[in-house]
Amino acid sequence: MTIISWNVNGIRAAIKKGFLDFFKKSKPHILCLQEIKALAEQVELELPPRFKQYWNSAEKKGYSGTAIFSKIEPQDVVCGIGVKEGDTEGRVITLEFSDYYLVNVYTPNAKNDLSRLKFREKIWDPAFLKYLKKLEKNKPVVFCGDLNVAHEEIDLANPHSNRHNAGFTDEERTGFNNIVNAGFLDTFREFEPGPNNYTWWSYRTNARARNIGWRIDYFGISPLLRPRLKKAFIQPEVMGSDHCPVGIVLE
Repeated sequence: MTIISWNVNGIRAAIKKGFLDFFKKSKPHILCLQEIKALAEQVELELPPRFKQYWNSAEKKGYSGTAIFSKIEPQDVVCGIGVKEGDTEGRVITLEFSDYYLVNVYTPNAKNDLSRLKFREKIWDPAFLKYLKKLEKNKPVVFCGDLNVAHEEIDLANPHSNRHNAGFTDEERTGFNNIVNAGFLDTFREFEPGPNNYTWWSYRTNARARNIGWRIDYFGISPLLRPRLKKAFIQPEVMGSDHCPVGIVLE
């Protein structure tokens, strides 16, 4: 079973840039999207008939939001994690399946001036981890999405010049460390320990062509799912957003 996650930076813009061609070619069983920037009724999207659509749009128009398109019908669907400031921005959708939960997340950006770093550090990151652990008491968890942090120095091209910048502050990295220390596995690093693997590139300075990027999009899993994890991948060749898709294959 293939699950793919992609921050599309606007679903309507992505559709104009070949989103449906990507969908047909990649053939995911489940596709999780972040930063959709639209309501479902604003989007003309013809998916194969077996796919069900689950949307969690932000109250603010043209901002944030998440969606999941799934070939497998879930037992339950939950939007949000109980943090009002994030939940009104449509940042999390959870699908419950028979043997695991799938959590799609678009973590708040700390912003260039770090004005939202305190919210990330003190409220969002602890609440998100608490939510994952609560789910895990019932069954294993898969979480995916744009976590808006490069975990280690290997996860961005220029770690030293970006130290203390949004996405690579000590506080944000500690938040991700806490997830790992709680037992969740960074699936990509289960297969690929090497550098130069990124999922986001600035639109400025021709960064993508030069592969001056950051790895800020992830799939994490509960340890109980590790035997079923057959592959984890990044698709930097896929265009249409400043992020590229990431994915996993579960047995």
